[in-house]
Amino acid sequence: MEVVFEKEYLSDLYYKGKTTDKKHRFQPEIIKLYKLRIETLENAAGIEDLFQINSFRYEALKGDKAGISSIRVNDQYRIEFTTGNIESETIVTICNILELSHHYK
Repeated sequence: MEVVFEKEYLSDLYYKGKTTDKKHRFQPEIIKLYKLRIETLENAAGIEDLFQINSFRYEALKGDKAGISSIRVNDQYRIEFTTGNIESETIVTICNILELSHHYK
């Protein structure tokens, strides 16, 4: 799958391991896990591959977040993303890193 980032800080976290955006700073361990999750998304043949990885806890969100999916980074954080297809390629757009304490508010 091809991964694109909706916001610059998400791209910076993946490619640089840090961001200049003070609002979106994370602990080094969270960034490390975030990078691993993005790599897994890039290497997956399709969304169905994520269903098999229990630690990801893949979830298709509902309600006001319908159309958005999420996977777990750790017990506290999730990555929200949307998917779409261009020709035969699945495109994953990373939207957000969400803290679980705010997940269902």
